[in-house]
Amino acid sequence: MIIDTIENLGLYAALNPLFPKVVEYIQHTDLNAQEPGKVQIQGTDLFVNYNTSKGKTPEQARIETHNKMIDIQIPLNVPETMGYTPRTLLPAAEYNAEKDITFYPGLAQTYVTLKPGQFAIFFPEDGHAPCVSEAAEIKKVIFKVKA
Repeated sequence: MIIDTIENLGLYAALNPLFPKVVEYIQHTDLNAQEPGKVQIQGTDLFVNYNTSKGKTPEQARIETHNKMIDIQIPLNVPETMGYTPRTLLPAAEYNAEKDITFYPGLAQTYVTLKPGQFAIFFPEDGHAPCVSEAAEIKKVIFKVKA
């Protein structure tokens, strides 16, 4: 897991061959002005989801992992707390290959709060529980990058 400000995202471009395209997209796009939905950047290897989620309590936020994709999550309108647990500490659970997701029971090991203007990168080994917030609505961007 990596947490930083959007201005520093370029520092991590060498971690994945598709990360430079994420940086370029952000530099040329007003993320706040986009309508909810999915935008293909490079087929199924790189796309972005603009969505609005309901704020959850830590107990309601489910821990998840992805086998094939890396998440770059950016809250846009309110602070968002995200839970984190290393995948190696999570119990065995059923993987949904079609949706590239595994959900796990229980609370995350630790929590961190991101403010608008910050991002979190979750790699396949990072269990994460997004959308923890007292806000009724979290407007956010999630880049899905082939691992």
